[in-house]
Amino acid sequence: MKIDHIALWTTDLEATKAFYEKYFQATAGEKYHNPTKGFTSYFLSYDGFVRLEIMHRADISELRQKLGAEIMGFTHLAISVGSKEKVDSMTELLRKDGFKVVGEARTTGDGYYESVVLDIEGNRLEITV
Repeated sequence: MKIDHIALWTTDLEATKAFYEKYFQATAGEKYHNPTKGFTSYFLSYDGFVRLEIMHRADISELRQKLGAEIMGFTHLAISVGSKEKVDSMTELLRKDGFKVVGEARTTGDGYYESVVLDIEGNRLEITV
C-alpha cells in the first residue's frame, strides 16, 4: 500500500496551482472539470512522490459559510491498495469492523476506482486502486 494523494480545497484553483508550481516545483496534470457539480481540480506531482490534489467548486464560498472550516483546506487522505478487488474487500472489512462508509466503491469522473470511509477520528479516507 502507499499514500496516493492528499486533497486540498481552494477558493482560487489557478492561483493555488501557480503557487505550488512556482515555489515547490509541482507539475500539474490536466485540469478536470465536472460541469454538473461545478467541480474542478488538478493533481500536482512531485517527482513520483505523493501527489497533491487541489480542488474547487463554484459554490465553495457558500459551502464555507454553511459548513465553516470543515469545507476548506485539507479534505481527505487517499491510500492506494493496488486493485479494485482490494478496494472492495478493504471497504467491506472496515464496514464489518464498524467504520462508516460514506462513499461506496465506484469509478469517479476523473478515473479513480475508490470508496470513502471515515477513520477512527472521522477523517475521510479514500481507498483507491
